[in-house]
Amino acid sequence: MTTTHGFLRDYSPPAQLFHWGSALLVLFAWALGSFGDDLPKGSIRNLGEFVHVSAGQLILILLLARLAWRAISPPPPPETTPLGKWADRGGVAMHYVLYALLVAAPVAGVVTLFANGESLPLFGLGEIPSPWLKDKAFAHDVKEIHETLANALIILALAHAGAALAHHFYFHDRTLKRMLPNIFDANV
Repeated sequence: MTTTHGFLRDYSPPAQLFHWGSALLVLFAWALGSFGDDLPKGSIRNLGEFVHVSAGQLILILLLARLAWRAISPPPPPETTPLGKWADRGGVAMHYVLYALLVAAPVAGVVTLFANGESLPLFGLGEIPSPWLKDKAFAHDVKEIHETLANALIILALAHAGAALAHHFYFHDRTLKRMLPNIFDANV
């Protein structure tokens, strides 16, 4: 980690792990959710759904760990850009919306399972039975919400990545480098 005048400039390795782990899990869960119906019916599709649900649970677990770590180890201050404080505030707002979507999309997925009368599998170690009777209409509506939230999460994550790339290639600051492990610092 690089320091300037005693202040941390880069994100810590745990923060980087939470960030990139969440990003990969979100992409993986979204892909399985979006294209899982294209899997062959039977055990392969069931496995795909199980992995999708497990990825959603891991996203929530990583988010909780990330927020706990953030309370212990606050992020470094934002890089200075010519865009000023409004851009900084926009970046902070985008992070809060991303965090909210990281909670809302998996929670809506769990509600969808329960509304279908299905149990929530806990990584194959057990399950939480549905607290409700099956309600197809409600399940359909919540599934639509789950898909909309997941798509919004992907769109905002792509915008977030685009902003990081703009910082790197246009503003030539360290915003992207700060979230990469130090092994990439010399090459990026």
